[in-house]
Amino acid sequence: MKPYDYLIVGAGLFGSVFAHQAGLHGKTCLVVEKRNHIAGNAHTKVEDDICVHVYGPHIFHTNNRGVWNYVTRLADFNHFINSPIANYKGEIYNLPFNMNTFCRMWDVATPAEVEAIIQKQCAEITGEPQNLEEQAIKLVGRDVYEKIVKGYTEKQWGTDCKNLPAFIIRRLPVRFTFDNNYFNDPYQGIPIKGYDHLVEQMLIDAEVRLNCDFFEHREELEALAEQIVYTGPIDRYFDYRFGPLRWRTLHFENEKLDISNYQGVAVVNYTDRETPFTRIIEHKHFNFGNQPTTIITREYAREWEDGDEPYYPVNDAHNQEIYRRYQDLADNESGVIFGGRLAEYRYYNMDQVIEQALRRATSELVSYDIS
Repeated sequence: MKPYDYLIVGAGLFGSVFAHQAGLHGKTCLVVEKRNHIAGNAHTKVEDDICVHVYGPHIFHTNNRGVWNYVTRLADFNHFINSPIANYKGEIYNLPFNMNTFCRMWDVATPAEVEAIIQKQCAEITGEPQNLEEQAIKLVGRDVYEKIVKGYTEKQWGTDCKNLPAFIIRRLPVRFTFDNNYFNDPYQGIPIKGYDHLVEQMLIDAEVRLNCDFFEHREELEALAEQIVYTGPIDRYFDYRFGPLRWRTLHFENEKLDISNYQGVAVVNYTDRETPFTRIIEHKHFNFGNQPTTIITREYAREWEDGDEPYYPVNDAHNQEIYRRYQDLADNESGVIFGGRLAEYRYYNMDQVIEQALRRATSELVSYDIS
């Protein structure tokens, strides 16, 4: 008999939810995490009484009542609603694209006027869009594309929009109402005590080892458990047999300011190409803070290199074919469960990760029903 039922590689949301469910089912779990904290990229820390989102803004939203009930049993959430701003060379626009955006851009007042302008501009693209630029113009027109989509997207992906496939933006949200709520989901908010507190509740029955790299102690760790739940990069698990998968990563620059309010909103996207960063986050606004100082973060996107944290998979045909080959190996790897955005080479929202982990745990443990 091995000392643990499950070895869980990674203390992010997928691994932590699985550990929580396994614990409720009487199973023993060892969770190993190479970083010095839990909660993965949702990690938050308190500085000057401000809860800082260390790896960029994480705003919980879902239309799945079961997932919402699950997380709110573990932690108290506030009622934060995401209403970001776009800054294009000093011009300020509301996001997502709505009547506030269009009235500011075109000095119009009615949905009918807006629809007429958009329809006229969308008609510029007559055939099937061949790249992201054409896809965006066909969806929202030239003006919105040039001022709000183009520069931001090119910074995110590191190339001209004409070089990006159309499928990256199959749709863009356009609203003909004065509604700045970025998400349509009925359940939204942020854990009042931060995401680390939420994840701590998930890991309450598990043994957790931080600063523990699975690959540095692989043979020793694999011998400790009957099964493995692996949430790291799938190509790393198989020693890059088919080559590395491509990712985009992020770089953050933090600054503490002796003012109470820097930008008046949690997130401002800088949508011109010339500004080197993609957005500025002012963390205190996630919790409606009134502290005398503030902390801001400038976020930069760049190509992933070995040693960086992977954020966004580059889902082109080449990388999808590589991933498919790794997935075939994973499907035939006995005793190992692969889950989460890194192991599945897929971008997930937090609620999607939790739902996937609950469903996988249900199939393994039959302990929680999210229907």
